[in-house]
Amino acid sequence: MRVWSLHPRFLDGKGLVACWRETLLAQAVLAGRTRGYTRHPQLVRFRAQDDPLRSVDAYLVGLADAADLRGFRFDRTRIDRSGTRNGLIAVTDGQLAYEWAHLQAKLAERSPQIAARWHGAAPESHPLFHVVPGPVEDWERPTPSSAQPRSLDSGA
Repeated sequence: MRVWSLHPRFLDGKGLVACWRETLLAQAVLAGRTRGYTRHPQLVRFRAQDDPLRSVDAYLVGLADAADLRGFRFDRTRIDRSGTRNGLIAVTDGQLAYEWAHLQAKLAERSPQIAARWHGAAPESHPLFHVVPGPVEDWERPTPSSAQPRSLDSGA
């Protein structure tokens, strides 16, 4: 499961659809409708919110909005509660840098034209998140071969 902290405009079509599908799974987990993935580390940040379901639903709305702009039609009726969320969730610039490197590697392999479009661009977060200084999030499970990027403001 990958629920990107990055703005969904950076995802290729395959990544956008996968993120939608995986976030719907996250919604089902948080709503108690499935027994799988209940300990998935990416759910930590949603569970830490006062209303985890409202937070994941706001994330889904952000994905659907980005999909609309690209001509995709995600079924918004699958979002449990599509109301607005008042607060933002913090994400560290180190996490954003880690995900940016991870996404760039995926895009280079899967969608080289889209990778080229974003080459040299600065990562931005999904509208639900606000960026704060810090390292890769504790809940992230990097692969042993991946380098731990420094925070965005440290020259990484």
